[in-house]
Amino acid sequence: MSRFVPLPGSKRQPLAGSRPAGPVDKSETVSITVRVRSAGGPSELAKRVETESRKPLAERQYLSRQELATQFGAKSSDLDQVEQYAAQHNLRVVSRSAARRSIALRGALGDVLRAFPADVQLYHHSVGTYRGRTGEILIPAELQGVITGIFGFDTRPKKRITHRKRVSAMDGPGGENGESPAFFAKRYNFPQASGNVTLDGTGQGIAIIELGGGFQVSDLQTYFSEIGSPLPTVSSVSVDGADNQPGQDADGEVMLDIEVAGTVAPKANLVVYFAPNQGDKGFLDAISTAIHDTERKIDVISISWGSPEPDLSEAGATQELQAYSELFTAAAAAGISVCVASGDHGTATSAAQDWDGKIHVSHPASDPLVLACGGTQIDNNNNDVVWNDGTPFDTSVAGGGGWASVGGISKCFPVPSYQAGIQLPAAVDGGPVGRGVPDIAMSATDYFVRVDSGEGASGGTSAVAPLMAGLIALLNQAKGKDVGFLNPFLYANANAGAVHDVTVGTNAITNTTQGYDAGPGWDACTGLGTPDGVGILNLL
Repeated sequence: MSRFVPLPGSKRQPLAGSRPAGPVDKSETVSITVRVRSAGGPSELAKRVETESRKPLAERQYLSRQELATQFGAKSSDLDQVEQYAAQHNLRVVSRSAARRSIALRGALGDVLRAFPADVQLYHHSVGTYRGRTGEILIPAELQGVITGIFGFDTRPKKRITHRKRVSAMDGPGGENGESPAFFAKRYNFPQASGNVTLDGTGQGIAIIELGGGFQVSDLQTYFSEIGSPLPTVSSVSVDGADNQPGQDADGEVMLDIEVAGTVAPKANLVVYFAPNQGDKGFLDAISTAIHDTERKIDVISISWGSPEPDLSEAGATQELQAYSELFTAAAAAGISVCVASGDHGTATSAAQDWDGKIHVSHPASDPLVLACGGTQIDNNNNDVVWNDGTPFDTSVAGGGGWASVGGISKCFPVPSYQAGIQLPAAVDGGPVGRGVPDIAMSATDYFVRVDSGEGASGGTSAVAPLMAGLIALLNQAKGKDVGFLNPFLYANANAGAVHDVTVGTNAITNTTQGYDAGPGWDACTGLGTPDGVGILNLL
């Protein structure tokens, strides 16, 4: 009989405001993902990324996916050990990947809990009823140091980051229906050509991470015809049993991401990775699948989902943070750029009905190895200012109000080296200075979209992530090499023409939360400012 020990970093608690909903059904069939240690060591890979990202683009040496798997994947012996232990507890292997350092197991919840004991219960919350976990996960002593994370017990959903204002009949872009994404690409000076080469994303692969919803090809055909842009190639990948399933509320997120990225880079291959919106398991598995996908060439990843950064003093959820960071480190080592929406509710991060009353930034936007994308709005003088609709939180109105660019100071990550030279503000709720969010920003309002045969204006920082991903695809094409982890370059060249400063506005929510004010240089509303696509290309 195994002796059990706590899995480091696995301590967790239910969402604030959760109410007990009774015991779990131990006969329910569930899936978990077990992550194991790297053969090469995460610190060694992180050091490589730090070194390479400081070099000029022409001198950088990225790892191929095969090299990444061979040098920093899992040992077969570690996966064997987990698999053999799982078999002793009636758990079957759904998938196993040395490159992804993971093994997916499936079985009755009772058997899973006997193999990896944890305090799991059902809870009611404004986000819905979910399976939640309190305290630490226990693992067998013989797997101590082998297993680095177990995901799937907790099914609290991630939040999509879309500010969708209205849907009307088929009227095409313009007026209240919003502008084509091409309008914003032109506004931020996205390059159209490099020498004699037209920049359209040819040869590039853009991964779009989605947690639910779907797209209809007929909608995409109509949309791109209406805006006068070529229909991009869009395919989908099923992760953890999820698939392209249009007809859901999350369709608005899926279509916004595809339509924005597809307009900017119409000749790129857009690959949508669909995963279930149930805790960190699906989200992590989708990101990992995209990074390590050897069948499709992924150069840039767009993510418009997230959650408030955990309070480590209470939650101790470091296994989740570590797993995401290791994936983003792998992406950077392979030359893959990761663009993440910073969020849409100022320093609250959550919508009114879900807010816990505390100040947060959003994760994974707060991870230092992603490009956090904040929001602006265009004022009456045609200037970019901080995106903020000026409304307070009000659960009685649609959407709950309080729409504003999320930005602030991370409580989980220290100041990264590329931010060492800027003046980061003190956190508005106290605490040490950490990683500043976001890195850049662009307009978060009035994007023309088509969703489930309806058309209208949409936005949020959810539009900025695929817009930036499209720009990076153009830069990659122009340079003939992936620009990869772009943050150090942007910060080093902020005063040389890579960005335009945004100095007006605040992300405080009216009568609700404190916030940060925009000003000269980096600020916790719009980061360095809005990117200048041609300026970046000329400086690379």
